[in-house]
Amino acid sequence: MTGDMSNVTRAKHGRPVHHWRRDLVELAALFTAVAVADAVANLIGHGPDGPTLLVISALVLAATAGFHTWWARRHGHAPPADDTGARPAPEARPAGPADREGTPAHDVTGTRALWRMRTTVKDEPGSLAALCTAMAERHVDILSLQAHPLAEGTVDEFLLRAPGALAAAEITRAVSLAGGASTWIERADAHDLVDAPTRVLGLAARTALDAAELPLALRQLLGRCTIRSLPGTPVGGGRGPEPVPAEGVLEDTVMRLPAPEGGVLTVERPYLPFTPTEFARVRALVELDSRLGPRIPHGKDVLTLPEGKDITVRRVDTSDLAAAKAMHERCSPRTLGMRYHGPVGDADRYLKHLLSPRFGRTLAAQTTSGRIVGLGHLLWDGDETEVALLIEDDWQQRGIGGELLDRLVAMAVEAGCESVYAVTQASNTGMVTAMRGLGLPLDYQIEEGTLVITARLDATPVARRSPYGTVVRHAGDPARRG
Repeated sequence: MTGDMSNVTRAKHGRPVHHWRRDLVELAALFTAVAVADAVANLIGHGPDGPTLLVISALVLAATAGFHTWWARRHGHAPPADDTGARPAPEARPAGPADREGTPAHDVTGTRALWRMRTTVKDEPGSLAALCTAMAERHVDILSLQAHPLAEGTVDEFLLRAPGALAAAEITRAVSLAGGASTWIERADAHDLVDAPTRVLGLAARTALDAAELPLALRQLLGRCTIRSLPGTPVGGGRGPEPVPAEGVLEDTVMRLPAPEGGVLTVERPYLPFTPTEFARVRALVELDSRLGPRIPHGKDVLTLPEGKDITVRRVDTSDLAAAKAMHERCSPRTLGMRYHGPVGDADRYLKHLLSPRFGRTLAAQTTSGRIVGLGHLLWDGDETEVALLIEDDWQQRGIGGELLDRLVAMAVEAGCESVYAVTQASNTGMVTAMRGLGLPLDYQIEEGTLVITARLDATPVARRSPYGTVVRHAGDPARRG
């Protein structure tokens, strides 16, 4: 018990403790008050106007008591703020942190924008709290946070939801004033709302199902970056890239790792250095891809051509190299020349690279007898994506090229590509017609007889096709599941 606690509230053996000194003091005070009242009454009562003064005093006291009771009921019992020094009650306002002087107020009830932001802070207590306070003062919600420890400092990656009127420059300025350095910010979308562990597991599952997903998974994991896979032995001969150790190399904005198929996998991201955490995640995905080996989904589409013949469209890889070379032998030199833009004798050398799922996705049109009569390639070319078609001479002008191209573009949309381009010759009317049939905005560039057609994919959404299962449809008609 504390020593200043009232004696009346103390207890001894469970009973209150009373002191005789307090009782004597209270009795003395009572006797003194009675004596003073008797003296005053005798003094006034024996005077000429004594009784009158006593009656008037009683009425004044009664009136004062009544007025006090009325005033207390009308105005409450709280003392005035000016007399107590208390702050006046604040005006009603929306919940949230108060705006500091000089900080512009933003409409928190209007449209909101998602941002991805990364900044470097000192590795000391209070540094993250300062950033959070700066965000709260501008009504910015922190939806998720990832910390990437460095040798000196920590890289904090935020997913923010800010007022629509709040500019990116204002956010970065607030972060800089709060102690953030090397700040980078860009717009985010609803896909970024998925937490990091769930996103990494989803990317790993996609990579496990399809070897062609590795570059796409790395790009979704790291954001805007350039991914190149350099074969150990170039197709045209010559010296390959310098080998890298098994654990890979991290150099600021560049990662280099051993490619699953041999050679070197290079990942570059301008102006934004990779962190050791990101490097470890990339190594894990690449190692998973290497352990699983070449693999593709086994779904297929069955097309009915106008003359009634059925054609199967499916994914192919290097295991179909012999069938693809056989199709080359049945193609005319003109057809091969318009596809490969070089000596016809070199066409077979490119096939192994083109069919590898490490460099993209390849679709084949196959007859009921198993003969390949058409190939369509979707190739990852750094930040860009190339589409290419080769149709056997006897099967041209039947809509097979358009069907393959539709599926390739749908894959590119699903992969998040902004555009696709085709390199052909101005005389290749079949490829030009197929690109026009996409119904997308096209850009044409001609250099020394070579025609480059680029289609923007953000203009018209393309329905996604499931790579698993069987689809039966007529060429040129909407798909029907069978």
